[in-house]
Amino acid sequence: MSDGSAHPLTTPPAGAAADWTIPQGWADYTADEHAMWDRLFARQSQMLPGRASEAFLKGLDVLRLSKPGIPDFDELSERLTKATGWRVVAVPGLVPDDVFFRHLANRTFVAGRFIRRPDQMDYLQEPDVFHDVFGHVPLLADPVFADYMQAYGEGGLKSLGLGALHRLARLYWYTVEFGLVREAGALRIYGAGIVSSYGESVFALDDPSPNRVGFDIGRVMRTPYRIDDYQQTYFVIESFEDLLRQTLEADLAPLYRQLETAPDLDLATLQPGDAVLTRGTQHYARSKQETAR
Repeated sequence: MSDGSAHPLTTPPAGAAADWTIPQGWADYTADEHAMWDRLFARQSQMLPGRASEAFLKGLDVLRLSKPGIPDFDELSERLTKATGWRVVAVPGLVPDDVFFRHLANRTFVAGRFIRRPDQMDYLQEPDVFHDVFGHVPLLADPVFADYMQAYGEGGLKSLGLGALHRLARLYWYTVEFGLVREAGALRIYGAGIVSSYGESVFALDDPSPNRVGFDIGRVMRTPYRIDDYQQTYFVIESFEDLLRQTLEADLAPLYRQLETAPDLDLATLQPGDAVLTRGTQHYARSKQETAR
């Protein structure tokens, strides 16, 4: 999901189909690339129990496939389709928003096929196959979250004609990528950007720096986000059922119109009416800003 800026390409690149999909080329992965997946998978799957939502942990089983290393998308799709009707396809990189939304609306998740290098183990800006598959696919095995993702795609197609793409991008960012959920009396992570990151899996739950605020769709749609570092505010849902009910089961057009003249909110500042779970110190972000001076 992009930030709403124009995609540099308007037609599929060479080698891609009309829907921007490409062969995964599983047989072309090197032993080192498979070893990187295994290393990342072991590290994250061992540290997430007690941190990740039960639905995510349960969904990890869909990734325990017969072949070692990076999952074969065909085999993965076969298992996922049996669970919730979804499948995974490879794309050459970020795709235009209408293409992305159309795939989601048809229960197709687009994933990059490359995997990070050893020197990128802890951070890279462009999503790789580990982020896309380990981060996103386990929750696609959950029936409610699977419905949320399809509804998001349908809502995205509608948003393109309403000038509200940046609003919907923020909803995706603060739920699908960096969402927290209240579960069994504690906070748990479910966003793909967190569960696929060793550092942010700890930071999002344990660090005193970020704000943690109850989810409100209007608040989320007015809040910018960071793409280059840990988040300064996380939004906490009560359940996936509640998330779906509050957002994409409703007609968002009136909300888009209401927010047309509403200014963006500072991404680090708590607002009147926030359901504050944690009032963050913002120490992490401030220290990074001071270091950069």
